[in-house]
Amino acid sequence: MSRKYKFCNPDGVYFVSFSTVYWIDVFIRDDYFIEMINALDFFRKNKGMKIYGYCIMPSHVHLLFSAENSNPSALLRDFKKFTARRMLDCIRNNIQESRKSWLLWMFKRAGEHCSNVKHYQFWQHSNHPIEIHSDEFFEQKLEYIHQNPVASGFVMESEGWKYSSARNYAEVDFALEIDYLV
Repeated sequence: MSRKYKFCNPDGVYFVSFSTVYWIDVFIRDDYFIEMINALDFFRKNKGMKIYGYCIMPSHVHLLFSAENSNPSALLRDFKKFTARRMLDCIRNNIQESRKSWLLWMFKRAGEHCSNVKHYQFWQHSNHPIEIHSDEFFEQKLEYIHQNPVASGFVMESEGWKYSSARNYAEVDFALEIDYLV
């Protein structure tokens, strides 16, 4: 069994990326971004998620995190389950969502093709956790996270992306409190 892309060290700091099914651009409305920020904040304050870096892109999320309870795999699983339910509810209840029927149909379709999903699948199953093994590697992954919206052409500078920890590190008005490695 491969040890690549596994949570091997329960106390480690991990870089993960996870995407919506079919890479659907869901996070294009402030309501949806805010829902994800609120979920990250809830898990940080109530579930033991230490967040060192993050970026919410239209179809995926990048995180640098650790688990206070020494079970990063379960924490991330619970986070994805929690946010999937919340995001589906947000889409259902958003009267301004012009893509509502299509989005729900796509998530239902994805769920029908997966044996361990009952109705809707929001997130792809893979996370590709990579354990951070040095300060340099941490900085490399943090830079990658922060440069993602720049490389995608959404902003000119990383601090310009409203839903990224780049704003925390630049000490600019930020959306989410984060943790810092000492």
